[in-house]
Amino acid sequence: MTDLIATAKAHTNIALVKYWGKRDETLILPWTDSLSLTLNEFYTTTKVTFSETLEHDNFYIDRILVDQKNNQKLTNFMNVAREKIGLTYFANVESFNCVPISAGLASSSSAFAALAGAIYEASGVDYTLNDVSKLARRGSGSATRSVFGGLAEWKKGSTDDDSYAQPIQETVDFGIEMIAILLDTTKKKVSSRLGMQTTVDTSPFFNEWVKVVEKDMQIMHQAIEKKDINLIGEIAESNAMRMHSLTLSASPSFTYFNADSLLAMQEVEKLRTNGVKCFYTMDAGPNVKVIYDRKNRETILQELSKVFGRDRLVVSQPGPGIEFIK
Repeated sequence: MTDLIATAKAHTNIALVKYWGKRDETLILPWTDSLSLTLNEFYTTTKVTFSETLEHDNFYIDRILVDQKNNQKLTNFMNVAREKIGLTYFANVESFNCVPISAGLASSSSAFAALAGAIYEASGVDYTLNDVSKLARRGSGSATRSVFGGLAEWKKGSTDDDSYAQPIQETVDFGIEMIAILLDTTKKKVSSRLGMQTTVDTSPFFNEWVKVVEKDMQIMHQAIEKKDINLIGEIAESNAMRMHSLTLSASPSFTYFNADSLLAMQEVEKLRTNGVKCFYTMDAGPNVKVIYDRKNRETILQELSKVFGRDRLVVSQPGPGIEFIK
């Protein structure tokens, strides 16, 4: 048999209404729906080569071979994939990241979306993007949304077969943009997976969070339909801060904020006080993302550059869905 080879490229997404908490750790089924914006500046490109000559999977991240002792999550994912596509061959996986890993910049969303897409494309089986989204979810919950461009929603579902993302507006036709403030791109101390589990198990406010997200999703859909960037930003900021309040109420409590995160939030609030509409959001990491209308981009960049330096600010427009590279 000849080798089965495919390469896929997927972009990260930043949740505007967050996913935080799983009700099934194995299938990665969330407690709530979520909604995100895919970004054009951060992405992962992954090549998968299935070969009957291999005796195990090999994983290369940015040309570095992942030690067999540290690749159990990836091996488990490949086993799930093989079951879904009906292949028994092992694979070489070569992944290249244009995004810092484990720094709260959603690197896992692009990584597992690209990997899932390359697996299906290489396998030769008939598939849909919903199939790719379901498989990507088994590696990282947020990856289910990175299969699609622009604005996408992850429906929580209740089984492995009905929990996947769907596009809301893949080609965004209004001026929403996002600036990532790169405050700390080192690996975070508390992984998203551990953070979520601790929160679900110990926060006395988690049940209220589920109700909050349901309301936020309804209003966010209305805001997108109206193309109301300010309302989108307000909901995203409020939703993010409520998510992060859960980590402070967990036992043991923890936070992804650092001093620069707080400074960035203050700078965004200062811009708003001065009449420049912009809003912040954060995922599981210290790096702050700023949501705004592109007409305000230069003003925001100018003010944030005074504090953080221009080289730490990355401007992103809405990005595309998964792409296959021949």
